[in-house]
Amino acid sequence: MGATHWSDAHYNHRAKQLRRHQRSAFGYDEDIRQGRERAGVHPDMDPMHLKGGVRESRDSQENPHSTSIAVMFDVTGSMLQVPQIMQRSLCSLMALCLRRGFVRDPAILVGGIGDAKCDLAPLQVGQFESGNEIELDLDKLYLEGGGGGQQHESYELALYFLARKTVMDGYEKRGKKGYAFIIGDEMPYPRVSRREVKRVFGDRLPKDIPFQQILKEAQQKYEVYFILPNLTSYYHDERIINCWRNLLGQYALRLPDPSGISELIASAIGLAQESIGWDELSGNLQGEGASQDVVQAVETALQR
Repeated sequence: MGATHWSDAHYNHRAKQLRRHQRSAFGYDEDIRQGRERAGVHPDMDPMHLKGGVRESRDSQENPHSTSIAVMFDVTGSMLQVPQIMQRSLCSLMALCLRRGFVRDPAILVGGIGDAKCDLAPLQVGQFESGNEIELDLDKLYLEGGGGGQQHESYELALYFLARKTVMDGYEKRGKKGYAFIIGDEMPYPRVSRREVKRVFGDRLPKDIPFQQILKEAQQKYEVYFILPNLTSYYHDERIINCWRNLLGQYALRLPDPSGISELIASAIGLAQESIGWDELSGNLQGEGASQDVVQAVETALQR
């Protein structure tokens, strides 16, 4: 996947059509809530039915040096705003990547994370896309709003997917890691459950996988980030951020203003790749319409 280009005009036209017909940008979720679809994972987002067993991020004539980016949203009750924030700011994300040169040939996969202990949709995964198909994958997300209320969600299943169910030309041909952003406000379960892997992916494992092991596997292919946005009281719970800092170090980011999600993702990659410098960051963000509050929030998150 990843053989098309992003178009602001196409995005704006679709937004206008959605407003005209009074439809949500998350159409599948809306259909479920209106009783037009049965609650659960959209067939195109179901990890049980990955074509060839994987999601592919491939180079193409249009995008010959693909940079793989996975953005995995916690879609439990406390975090439902985050996919909506990113959907509204997709133009800013792509402008920073493309016009401002933060990221070369981005191929973006979006997905949803729930709680495999209790949710109907514990994991949802799109394709790696370079164009407006990103919007269509967001449109297929089920914003379940579940979760078990134990300060844990199934982030480890997202890492299992990234580690074992994705293939990337950037990594295989050029030794270039992808970038994975898990956006949530709770802690991971300590192990990847073989029973949950069987139910979600159809894979048979001989035993559970310790979290540290699956994280290490994912980190062989991706720079793994965790973003804790200021949306719930868990933002101020030091146990949450300290858990992720112990796991990821400086890649555990606390974002004071959640409206800066897209800007933070682009900035983190741009700085990591040295395609943008600290002294240029603020001007570039403001040049693409970011408010001073968002600029300050992004800088605060990255300077920790």
